[in-house]
Amino acid sequence: MKAGIIAAGMGERLSSAGIATPKPLVTIGGRPLIARAIAAARAAGASSVACIINNETPHVRRFLDEHEFGIPLEIVQRTTASSAESFLALRPMLEHAPFLLLTVDAVIAPSAIAGLVAQGRSLPRAAGVLGITATVDDEKPLWVELDATHRILALGDATRARFVTAGVYFLQPVVYSVADAVAPHPWKALRVLLASILEHGHALYGYDVGAAIDVDRPEDIVAAERLLGVVDPT
Repeated sequence: MKAGIIAAGMGERLSSAGIATPKPLVTIGGRPLIARAIAAARAAGASSVACIINNETPHVRRFLDEHEFGIPLEIVQRTTASSAESFLALRPMLEHAPFLLLTVDAVIAPSAIAGLVAQGRSLPRAAGVLGITATVDDEKPLWVELDATHRILALGDATRARFVTAGVYFLQPVVYSVADAVAPHPWKALRVLLASILEHGHALYGYDVGAAIDVDRPEDIVAAERLLGVVDPT
């Protein structure tokens, strides 16, 4: 199994709050988010990691080049307009077999990510399994409505949903066929592409990963450290 990490965002909310560090290098318990994501992918059984970073923060590339993570890395350095565009940029590395996908700012217990992978492998006929959480700390959460088997009925409707997506996914290569089926398409976000997967009749399931923090604001750093039981020594 390969893993992909989307880490090409600009982190505008953190920078507007005075945090100059690029989001992938923001530390949780003294460890950069991107290092934590790579470690989580490795612990979940990934054999390699494909990571997309932007062109505006070359020190992120330098960090990846200068450190050993115990797993092969494939790095795409490109500034993208959306998370969906970042996801599509990773296609050549991920489309040949089921894969784990993480967003760099999603902080989740590593054991939960391993559980997500196990659930995804148990449902090979599904297009994928989305990590979901009842922790709603995002300003624009993607709500997930489930049936009794945890199959996803709808995305985006908060009136009948108890969970939101958590920024981690186990996906089958078929998800990339959706982009082909409706191309050219101005994918504005990964959530739009996920919704299209449902619209094209593919099955998606939800897996509760427990508490999850999306690190977008300074207070999220504190919440993430509390979740993982770590404290930044600085």
